[in-house]
Amino acid sequence: MNPQAVSGYICLLCFSFVSTAKGDLQPLSFQPGTLYQYHYSLEVQLDHVSTASPQGTRLRAEALVQLHQFWRDQGGEELLQVQIHNLKAQHEPGEERSPGSTGGPWAEIALSQEAQAELQQPVFISWSSGKVKAFYGNETESILISNLKRGVISLLQLQPHTSTTVEEDVSGSCQVTYTVSNHSTTKTKDLLSCTRPKTGFTSLFPKPGCSNNISSVTGIPPLPGLGEEAEIFGVKWQPTSKSQYVVKDSLLHSVLAEESHVVSPALRSTSGIKISSRQQLQLLSPPMPGPAEMDGQILEDVLAGTEGQHQPLGMASLPFRRVCTHCLSLRAYLKAFDSQRVKLDTSKAATMRQFLRFIQMLRSAKKRDVLQLLRRAPEEMLPFIVEAVVAAQSAASLAALSDFLDVRKEPKSLLEKFLYAAAFSPRPSGELLHLVLDKLDGKQLSPEVWETGIVAVGSLVGKLCQQKLCGLQEVKRGVETILGGLRGAKEESEVAIYLLALGNAALPETIPILLDHAEEGPIAVTSAAISALQRFPAQHISSEVKRAMRRIFHEKRKSYNKTCRLAAAEILLESQPLPMDVINILLATSELEAETARFLLLKVQSSLHADHHHPARKIKDILRDPRINNYNFFSKAGISSSFSGPLAVTQDLLSTFRLDLLFLEGGFLRKSISDFSLLSRSRRLHAAQVTIEAQGMESMLGENVLEGEEEPELSARMSTVFFDVQLRPIIFFQGYTDLMAKVLLSSGEPTSVVKGNLLLMDHHQVIPLQSGLQVAIKLQGGLGLDISADVAVSIWEQELKTSINTRGSLAIDFQAELDAPFLQATLRSQTEAETSIHFDTMLRFSNSPVLMCLQLREEQVPYREIFTVSKSSGSQNSTTRKGRQGTMPGRELALHQANSKVCNLLGTAGE
Repeated sequence: MNPQAVSGYICLLCFSFVSTAKGDLQPLSFQPGTLYQYHYSLEVQLDHVSTASPQGTRLRAEALVQLHQFWRDQGGEELLQVQIHNLKAQHEPGEERSPGSTGGPWAEIALSQEAQAELQQPVFISWSSGKVKAFYGNETESILISNLKRGVISLLQLQPHTSTTVEEDVSGSCQVTYTVSNHSTTKTKDLLSCTRPKTGFTSLFPKPGCSNNISSVTGIPPLPGLGEEAEIFGVKWQPTSKSQYVVKDSLLHSVLAEESHVVSPALRSTSGIKISSRQQLQLLSPPMPGPAEMDGQILEDVLAGTEGQHQPLGMASLPFRRVCTHCLSLRAYLKAFDSQRVKLDTSKAATMRQFLRFIQMLRSAKKRDVLQLLRRAPEEMLPFIVEAVVAAQSAASLAALSDFLDVRKEPKSLLEKFLYAAAFSPRPSGELLHLVLDKLDGKQLSPEVWETGIVAVGSLVGKLCQQKLCGLQEVKRGVETILGGLRGAKEESEVAIYLLALGNAALPETIPILLDHAEEGPIAVTSAAISALQRFPAQHISSEVKRAMRRIFHEKRKSYNKTCRLAAAEILLESQPLPMDVINILLATSELEAETARFLLLKVQSSLHADHHHPARKIKDILRDPRINNYNFFSKAGISSSFSGPLAVTQDLLSTFRLDLLFLEGGFLRKSISDFSLLSRSRRLHAAQVTIEAQGMESMLGENVLEGEEEPELSARMSTVFFDVQLRPIIFFQGYTDLMAKVLLSSGEPTSVVKGNLLLMDHHQVIPLQSGLQVAIKLQGGLGLDISADVAVSIWEQELKTSINTRGSLAIDFQAELDAPFLQATLRSQTEAETSIHFDTMLRFSNSPVLMCLQLREEQVPYREIFTVSKSSGSQNSTTRKGRQGTMPGRELALHQANSKVCNLLGTAGE
């Protein structure tokens, strides 16, 4: 043998050995003139997470896949023809299985002749050593069948060496990791990294503060460090994907691809759905003689010579939109409208079911039908329909609503209802903001409607920026409306409303404006500016903001109202507090009035006992210093209080309650804050925060205003933040004359804070399975709410009573729709609940010290869950339902031991 040949042979063996040791495979190829046949099998299963649900749905299919090299270019790239034959599908009947049983026989699914013909139409792929470079098929083909072929072709996508790369297949453009060992290759796909054309949407509560291209309007440079989109009212998705390849002698022998998905509402994982899918491709040996390789120099000419039209198509699956055949259309509803009047009670689950049903009808309705509904609806039903139209947010429904509001003679109440509904929209559009701005532009509106409109504009601007839509002309116009109005405002009340609107928008670029008004404005303006700053997440409370808050709290430049100083201290304590700030605030309490000092110290102590309170650990470290944590500091006398604690805890959610009560030295309530918050996966949402504040009471009680502090006008007002949207303040009285008139002419009826129906959860997501089948996830959740508040002062009894009553209903509709060329299945879970919560405060001034009793009561909570599994195959349809219902007992929360003793004392005295 030639010595050079022997040397070359040895080098080749060494190279092969080194490649194998590194874990690389030999280059893959399919030989010309050879027909490769693979057995293809598919299994898909969908089940409810809850054990109280009926059996889910299972589907399996098998087919023969034939593959051969159709053409090869001069660079070695192969054009492969892939064809599916004899596909047979089965599904498991819906009868319930007994524990331990294997179930009954599977039911055959009859495929139509058209489907069989389309399935057998070949497709072509440009392929090189395991990499699918292009896909060619018929673009007029059924989407579901075309996607199924994409699923088969994606199994041919692999790399012959260990690596991490980005690949495009039926799932989209995804990051994949290959691990090669001997003849086996494992591919792990990160499905959360996959990018594909956007096909869905989700809710945007709460907002973390956004910025995009808005500095062109404000003239202020943008600030870095924006938060991620929140998911409290969205969907939690946990996917996994792993494929195993076996390659021998440069030939693909088998593929086993498995994936799983667990999808659930973020607030209720027990309503979730599990999806599992398994594909297998197994080489049938031996390979057979196949068609000869086609001649040709150019790929386009080769494809032109094939039967049918084969155009280059994307590898990612195409979204399929199922047509609902049983859904009621608005036009059909209108035919029987007079006999289908809805009984409306926002606190009842039946009303919320109707609300979600209306939204579905309105989203597919035409403008003339929506307009007809608005014109024909009775007066008491119009607010309900307006809320549904805003929630549906289709172009047709918004256009109809705009026309309807323009022609009404007295649109005040409905216009205000529209503005409130727009402010709470979970995923607003530019068209909605445009409509709101048009209704405000140049119109002679009542102060209440104008204030509602301005805070609504702020909320819409913030949510659109969350969707990275700050560049829209409507958003720029909305920001200019707020900033221009702020510059031109003359009255303090007007300035305060614009500042609250900036708090709703939470644009970091506007922080310098808020700081300027916080430090330089009068009491009402300073209070509104600090309140707006409290709406920003911690990452935007910069050193500049903290310096300004220090100047306000420590009164470095001028004197400030005590409530403004306390709000500034709260920002310093809540937003990644510095040790020196905590120490200086605690030291400053020795110079404050007794009630103010006690309130501030109790806020610090309350935060230490809250596990969900992020700065608690830092404060605990500081309080280890005995010079700070001693009797001298924490023994202030008074009746002001601040405490917080959990209301309910589940595996998904922590619900907390916080109550702050600040009193004057004479025992009169200065300010109360009741806060109900939701915490989930490091996200915090102010579900409801009601603030009742009284000013100017010092002169009535004979107290002196502190030197340098402004004497505010006698007034009482209520401010509400509801689902992270600041509403316009409600004035109980302003001035002594107004107070006397309200006391003498009071009807005794509580003041309505919020009443209506809100769409909180609105999520649509398409999950493309590796097989090419599709699962559409849909979530809708609505809340009907009626919150009222009342303040009663009895001069004769020397008592002050406040009450906040909340009645509500919640409905969540979560479903997963599986779409295949031969089967459609839907798994659905519906949850409903009704609740009523009462928070009452009573103060008696005839005693010394003043007696105060707080009561937080929750009435019994009826609930219901329904699980449904529906299947449709050809002319065969089946539906299975299973549910449960019950009532959770009412309860009264024991806030703290001292409060319970006072309540018992007052209760005994009143008998």
